[in-house]
Amino acid sequence: MSANGATAQRMDGVDWRRLATAPDRSRLRAWRSAWTEALGEARTDRAAAAAIMRDPALFDPDRTLAGAMPPAGEYDCRMVKLGRRGSVGAVYAAQDWSRCRIAAGDPSDDAAARRLTGLDGRQRPIGSLYPDTDARAVFLGSMTLADERPLDYGRDAGRDMVGMVERIAPARWRLVLPRPAYQSILDLLELRPAGQRVGAGKAGNVAR
Repeated sequence: MSANGATAQRMDGVDWRRLATAPDRSRLRAWRSAWTEALGEARTDRAAAAAIMRDPALFDPDRTLAGAMPPAGEYDCRMVKLGRRGSVGAVYAAQDWSRCRIAAGDPSDDAAARRLTGLDGRQRPIGSLYPDTDARAVFLGSMTLADERPLDYGRDAGRDMVGMVERIAPARWRLVLPRPAYQSILDLLELRPAGQRVGAGKAGNVAR
């Protein structure tokens, strides 16, 4: 059990391990080292360090509540990128809010996979959410650029995405993406039910 009351009890449903590629299983296993490295690098920038301090729930790796699988519905989402791959780029970048949708799988089965779709923005994550434990669900998907057609997971390693979904507040979730293929060391996709976000686009104006 985490410090916030979430349990690690396994949930029934599709076993995501049978679907994930070996490199992605390795990435997910090493999520904490990626988080530590990315957060340390981001904090070297004064403005980024201030933004991180203003929103401890989002950036605390051990912040997890029970109920990891978000319910089906419309969401506001935004991507925050921490750390950088190589010597080019920012160590912290918070993108604008965009729209996401989570669609139910089998409506008669709470343990069925759900579908996450980014509806707008330059980079749109699209894929499936699989039950894992009460503390986390697992995302397997791909990055879709602009208006192109989405690729199935496993078709292009450079586009594949793997991450874990955690609930960090009563109506707030994050998708943790360790070591994405490009740009950053760790990506955090924040998700809130549509219309419930606070301080759109302004780091620090975020409800705890």
